[in-house]
Amino acid sequence: MLNSLKSDLPASIVVFFVALPLCLGIALASGAPLFSGLIAGIIGGIVVGILSGSQIGVSGPAAGLAAIVLAAISSLGSFENFLMAVVLGGVIQIVLGILKAGIIGYYFPSSVIKGMLTGIGIIIILKQIPHFFGYDADPEGDFAFFQVDGGNTFSSIINTIDNVSPGATLIAMISMGILLLWDIVLSKKSRVFQLVQGPLVVVAAGIIFYLLTRNNETFSISAEHLVSVPTPDSVSSFFGQFITPNFGAITNPQVWLTAFTIALVASLETLLCVEATDKLDTQKRVTPTNRELLAQGTGNILSGMIGGLPITQVIVRSSANVQSGGRTKISAIVHGIFLLIFVVMAPGLLNMIPLSVLAAILFTVGYKLAKPVLFKTMYALGWKQFLPFAVTVFGIIFTDLLFGIGMGLAVGVVVILIKSYQNSFFLHKEDGQGSGRIKMTFAEEVTFFNKGAILKELDSLPSGTFLELDISNNRYLDHDIIEILDDFSHKAKLRDITIQIISEKGAVENPASYLEYFKSSPQTA
Repeated sequence: MLNSLKSDLPASIVVFFVALPLCLGIALASGAPLFSGLIAGIIGGIVVGILSGSQIGVSGPAAGLAAIVLAAISSLGSFENFLMAVVLGGVIQIVLGILKAGIIGYYFPSSVIKGMLTGIGIIIILKQIPHFFGYDADPEGDFAFFQVDGGNTFSSIINTIDNVSPGATLIAMISMGILLLWDIVLSKKSRVFQLVQGPLVVVAAGIIFYLLTRNNETFSISAEHLVSVPTPDSVSSFFGQFITPNFGAITNPQVWLTAFTIALVASLETLLCVEATDKLDTQKRVTPTNRELLAQGTGNILSGMIGGLPITQVIVRSSANVQSGGRTKISAIVHGIFLLIFVVMAPGLLNMIPLSVLAAILFTVGYKLAKPVLFKTMYALGWKQFLPFAVTVFGIIFTDLLFGIGMGLAVGVVVILIKSYQNSFFLHKEDGQGSGRIKMTFAEEVTFFNKGAILKELDSLPSGTFLELDISNNRYLDHDIIEILDDFSHKAKLRDITIQIISEKGAVENPASYLEYFKSSPQTA
């Protein structure tokens, strides 16, 4: 426990500094109160962290839901109605967990998951370039190509040229230098530099820089370039930031539609993040996905009840946790506690942190996710791995997270179909050395994916062939394949091809109806 705490506590501090601007930025991009993002971050860290089976995953408000939240608040007429949808979305997620829907995440190819990590790494770097130079027109957490400020990822970078803030840029460069020195040199020199993380040092340096230069005409950092945590002036105004749902809206069909949308998108994003995070885990632990849906659903119910945004497991925070040495869920929980403590007791201190300093921290997170050598590694694995990987990366950069993953998955399925047609991996074919006897042995499972390859093999049989079709090892034969065999039996008579089926029941030559034969076979049961 003590050894874990030595790693988890420093990691939780880094995750806290990464999560803080993202919680605020995602709320801003969603058209929601800033405090709602902090609520989601606190509940995602503490509550979901406790309930989740993930040891290194970190939950909070998700950039992938920002556009959905923005549209939903407008269409439902009020934020209170939207909160009702968040609560119902959490209930639906719990139902999905009970129904064991967590298995969905296992159906995404490894190449797409790696593309997701790399794409997010690149988009983090691209999105942080304006913030690094003190151009903060688009809020932190807006990771979509088309931004809420009306621009896009690249137009924002171009606009930065005319909007550089000298003070923000200077402290960002100092911060980047400290981070590189810490990571490359100091952390290898002494255990002290591993316990005291570089991001904590640069945040402290950023606050000191702000205080020292706030009266300097050239290098002062104005309020719009600083973290902006709500600062209530009394206890009553603090508690006034909590908003409860409009329970009367539960009968509104539009609320239910929004709830299902939130539940499905949040669950999919969580499951994808779980897959990606498990790949980053140095201990290769496997997260129980159904338990994760139950944890996320509980978190969303609580978040919606007190005025928070929807919650998912988030790859940016999770990867920052792994890169900072986080080993157990303690780091996620403690980061949530830090959010709660500082939001309640020291919001003024947080509001002295320059956004450009946090951009420097996120730069390092992005680079570690998208190291150039990864492209070379994926390319060396062949086009079947590289193509879905590359499409996922570019899809995320030029659209958004979920659409990019969908593009990569679609390409992955096409690759499978092509290779299924080209390769008869579903069977083992033996030629009878010119005797006119050919044996085809089906694998345990043959599905409609194999239709093209089976048709190609059957059509290539010469006239007069004696085809021995061995299905004795087969446990599942798709109805589509049975229809192909039934149709081929008519062509076989015209081409003088004899078909003998070998199964557990024995050998049967040219059955009258293949449909009737296989209907009574255990293979189709």
